[in-house]
Amino acid sequence: MPTPRFAGSIDLHQLHNEPLPTQVGPEIECNDAVLYRSGASACVISGTPRFVAAADQAVMQRDGAASAFFQAWRQHGDQVFGRLHGDFAVVVVDAERRQVLLAVDRFSVQTLCHGQSGTVLHFSDRADRVAAAVDRSIDPQAIFDYLFFHMIPAPRTIFCAVQRLPMGCGLMMGSGAARPFHHASLAFVENQRPEFKTAQARFMAILRGSVARELDGQAKVGAFLSGGTDSSTVAGLLCQATGGAAPTYSIGFEAEGYDEMSYARLAAKHFGCEHHEYYVTPDDLARSIPAVAQFHDQPFGNSSALPSYYCALMAKDDGCSRILAGDGGDELFGGNSRYSTQTFFEHYQSLPGWVRQAVEPHCTESSALRRVPGLRQAIGYVRYSKTPMPDRLQDLNLLMVLGPEQILTPGLLAAIDPQAPAKHMRDTWSQCEAPSLLNRMLAYDWRYTLADSDLPKVRGATTMAGIEVGYPLLSDELTDFSMGLPPSWKLRPFKLRWFFKEALRGFLPDEIITKKKHGFGLPFGVWVGRHAGLSKLAKSSLTRLAERGVVRPEFVRELLDQRLAEQPGYYGEMVWLLLSLEQWLEAHAPTFALDPA
Repeated sequence: MPTPRFAGSIDLHQLHNEPLPTQVGPEIECNDAVLYRSGASACVISGTPRFVAAADQAVMQRDGAASAFFQAWRQHGDQVFGRLHGDFAVVVVDAERRQVLLAVDRFSVQTLCHGQSGTVLHFSDRADRVAAAVDRSIDPQAIFDYLFFHMIPAPRTIFCAVQRLPMGCGLMMGSGAARPFHHASLAFVENQRPEFKTAQARFMAILRGSVARELDGQAKVGAFLSGGTDSSTVAGLLCQATGGAAPTYSIGFEAEGYDEMSYARLAAKHFGCEHHEYYVTPDDLARSIPAVAQFHDQPFGNSSALPSYYCALMAKDDGCSRILAGDGGDELFGGNSRYSTQTFFEHYQSLPGWVRQAVEPHCTESSALRRVPGLRQAIGYVRYSKTPMPDRLQDLNLLMVLGPEQILTPGLLAAIDPQAPAKHMRDTWSQCEAPSLLNRMLAYDWRYTLADSDLPKVRGATTMAGIEVGYPLLSDELTDFSMGLPPSWKLRPFKLRWFFKEALRGFLPDEIITKKKHGFGLPFGVWVGRHAGLSKLAKSSLTRLAERGVVRPEFVRELLDQRLAEQPGYYGEMVWLLLSLEQWLEAHAPTFALDPA
């Protein structure tokens, strides 16, 4: 098991009901975190927190982050989070108040998991470390959620007895019931009308400050460079902040439609970066998939984790102590094509109810009107648009399109609620306080795309490579700035993240501003059908997963022998998900099995 950043336990019964000794507190192990103790009280914090108030920041610089947070907590209670910026996971055991506090930052850059064994609360940044002290039983619902979302969204984890704090959330445990709370606002301000030049100047100042702050105390800082607008912006600002040729690192693939190294080279040349490249091969995948899949504390299906690992490893071997990632630009400023697509489909919801009721009966799959020239597309628009948000975002979900009953065994299906992911999505959707559809989609993606997928991907890759990571585009200052921009500045008809690109025009090369989004996409489906080692790994892993009673053996045969060859990119994603799940189970739950009947 990889070493956790921190892990600990506290007997809640003793804390709440018994006289407390003066020098005995919770058991806490720190490996990449800061610990403060005061009698039977303690505070452990990981990440790079910063205080807004100068007085609090001075205490942190003098006494350390854990001591400063504990003192601020004593003074301000859970209002302390309004005084705190940066990424963090924090646990406070306050013996005087007989309270325990657990919390993570607004994007869950740092993670915090917890579970109980009797009256003892266990906590760690890793779910598997908590499970080792509580209960390692695998939750079948989490397996279904994983196949639906390609990760397991908080608060659920793969372990029945372990939960993970969602982004921007905390948990207060006193003598009564535990009280969960949100400390990071999802309230967007949409009625401001700033002047462009003023907003641009503020935007660039925040960007420069966010990147410069990542250099603090670091000997050598590099940057991921995919050639997209986000990573290119970070690389260019890193060169400005260092006053020299900042090191950048790119991954390529020798597969048609997957290699965008030319854009990375363009950005590197434009800014004068010290550029490094590595081309991932099928042999690399066959060798590294088990290790990468097993490194995570629970099953994780984002296939970009592997190229991200090779990129981080390249930076580590080059002497970098930290690498900067460009995650966040799309989700803060409206850069994903689905924002435009869903806005188009949402127009249907604004039609009068009587119009929709009159139209929809004629727009079924079996409607004869679908054979009339020109009406097929209109009927398809109605059929897709009538599904309300956020359910519509998953209408093309791979698991649901293929059919859970075709993929999963009756035994697994009997143990899960197939509607649980939809309920999770609707709850997340309702938490956003914004009138516009766009900002609701952004907040939704902060949870599912950033906090539960892209950030764990980069965090796992860099931790495995032994290097720190920073996310300058997710600074609190830039996030707050983005939440005050008019929605029309983020998304205009046929123009994604208009403000972001216009504000950077002249700084970024025009070719990068106008390019389509790609990133470190992995040609796994293409390669698995051509490379003997990958094919063998996939077949053995999926066969073993079927033997566990998770997936139907006939689906595995059909997937590998027929469907994969027909559409490698599409069905390769399902192969990757099942392969990664089995590789994780082999390391963390080798005896896990379900009755397939």
